[in-house]
Amino acid sequence: MIEEGRIAVSGTVLTSPALNLTSLAAVTVDGNPVAVTSATRLYRFYKPTGCLTTARDPKGRATIYDLLPKDLPRLVTIGRLDMNTEGLLLLTNDGELKRAMELPANALVRRYRVRVFGNVNARSLEALAEGVTIEGVRYGSINADIEHKSGAYAWLVINITEGKNREVRKVMEHIGLQVARLIRVGYGPFELEDLPVRGVEQVPDDLVSRLRSRLPAK
Repeated sequence: MIEEGRIAVSGTVLTSPALNLTSLAAVTVDGNPVAVTSATRLYRFYKPTGCLTTARDPKGRATIYDLLPKDLPRLVTIGRLDMNTEGLLLLTNDGELKRAMELPANALVRRYRVRVFGNVNARSLEALAEGVTIEGVRYGSINADIEHKSGAYAWLVINITEGKNREVRKVMEHIGLQVARLIRVGYGPFELEDLPVRGVEQVPDDLVSRLRSRLPAK
């Protein structure tokens, strides 16, 4: 772009990239000022069931953006939750942070509480630690423990690091369990905690900076 004469500083067209800048205030591209980069923002949102994790739906179904406050900046989701899954959904205005947090190589743990119906077999749950292949799709190590059991129902705590499409539901069905309720309670260092349904809360900047320092985007 510099070789093509498209970049200028204070009205002077650059001919070499050998220039240090302290700000973008006087930089133009094709005569247009370069927009100032917005500070990274990260939000926790308690997604309810019955809405999609998408910007719009051709069928007119509700999406998370119908529920979010209108005064928030433009945000993208980090990962997804299907329509019938509730719980912690992280949103950011920083595409680079989104990619870094979703990268399987960074292995951020997604934590779920799952209410299941059926015969809960402790050995079947333990075997998930070795991973499982379902209809040709390989799912990596899954940590699953029984939190509470009452009759035919049980609450399980499940930790995964891949976050493939409908992973928890498919794996539970594979071992003979029907998912009655699925709640994501944690993603990486962030927890749902006592955030109310549909509640939105900005993550403190220092926590975001600390996370970014540990997550090289590759």
